Amino acid sequence: MKVTIIVVGSIKEKYLKDASSEYEKRLSKYCDLQIIELPDKAINKDEEKVKKQEGEEILKRIPANSYVICCDEHGQMLTSVEFAQKIDDIYSFKANNIVFIIGGSLGISKAVLAIADYKISFSKMTFLHQFARIILLEQVYRSFKILHNETYHK
Repeated sequence: MKVTIIVVGSIKEKYLKDASSEYEKRLSKYCDLQIIELPDKAINKDEEKVKKQEGEEILKRIPANSYVICCDEHGQMLTSVEFAQKIDDIYSFKANNIVFIIGGSLGISKAVLAIADYKISFSKMTFLHQFARIILLEQVYRSFKILHNETYHK
């Protein structure tokens, strides 16, 4: 199983880098994880153009035959168990590679959203994109623990 996370922007704070590294290490037991960081585009008056440029960079990096999940404020909110079931269904019936996309501070372009197989939302609240990455890593890890019937704090 392969999990690819395409994210616009990098983590700068040490404590978040440490958290990301910890979940990357934990996930190595369950899947082949690849994180692709794309640089933030400078935000100017033409925000749609910036989103479009970021989207073009994202689209170039999506491997063929992948199941694409966008992290989007209008996506479906799932419990951890439902998220684990979604991952299991994808690997069982649809694809061997799941690609998660976390857009930049302006969101995800229409072109990327259009090719998404699914959209998820972590909350109705807004989070820093660096936090969204940690939340995603933790929930993917939790999903694998659930799917393997392994204990993990609730």
